[in-house]
Amino acid sequence: MAGGLKEVRERIKSVMGTQQITKAMKMVSAAKLRKAQNAIVQMRPYAEKLNRMLSNILSNLGGDANTSFGKARVVKKALIVVVTSNRGLCGAFNTNINKEAVMLINTKYPQQRQNGGVTVLFIGKKGYDFFRRRFSDLKFNTDFIGAYEKPSYDNISGIARGLMDEFSKGGYDAIEIVYSHFRNAATQYPTVEQWLPVPKLEAKGGKVSNKKADYIFEPDKEQLLETLVPSILQLSFHKTVLDTQAGEHGARMTAMDKATDNAEELLKALKINYNKARQEAITTELGEIVGGAAALEN
Repeated sequence: MAGGLKEVRERIKSVMGTQQITKAMKMVSAAKLRKAQNAIVQMRPYAEKLNRMLSNILSNLGGDANTSFGKARVVKKALIVVVTSNRGLCGAFNTNINKEAVMLINTKYPQQRQNGGVTVLFIGKKGYDFFRRRFSDLKFNTDFIGAYEKPSYDNISGIARGLMDEFSKGGYDAIEIVYSHFRNAATQYPTVEQWLPVPKLEAKGGKVSNKKADYIFEPDKEQLLETLVPSILQLSFHKTVLDTQAGEHGARMTAMDKATDNAEELLKALKINYNKARQEAITTELGEIVGGAAALEN
């Protein structure tokens, strides 16, 4: 019985140590979440309004738009940008993003995948770890995995400019981003966003709007589009990384909070078992003492 008590004590000590770690990780994630949440909350309305304006302008200009970013073409080569975290211990956060990316490839680009025309670009390690073990028929771009830890606008916009150049040259016919949309600390959901070509503005009911707006451009149209379109696309790309980072910290904080609660429940059960075993040991020892005393009297 003494051996059993020692094992229970060691397990209680181990669970208490784990609980201290999960509490610390929860506090760290909460601190990081506040900073990441402020960044995405401040940027999102601005970025969404600019995206809508860009879609509206390119949709209304139609074939008159002197930019390739809004012109849809037959998709032979597609690029899927998968934005995930570098570390785990955040529940199903990364798994949900990766599954959304797989579903996108299988449902929207099965023919391109069969012809070897699908490339997956990773920002964050967990996406690459998931895909490299499961898919040998896809092309992987790992040049920007480390960019997730350096989410400054200058760093991320440089990646966006490179991808826009590739699209303009015909290196890719479509670029889509799979990331996590941050709603609050407890809710993040994987999202697919068509980045290029810029999707046309949809009217209510999901139909493409046929309304034409009469825009007045100052300075001239070509100069405006040359500056405006790349700037909005870079900002949109940056937003997806900030969104994912806020979602990661929220998911990890929630996961560590649940882990701490589970550790507390386990400690309660272990302490009850320990007390029961200790009482049994004491009762057994008392029984042996009383039995020995009775034997001596006889």
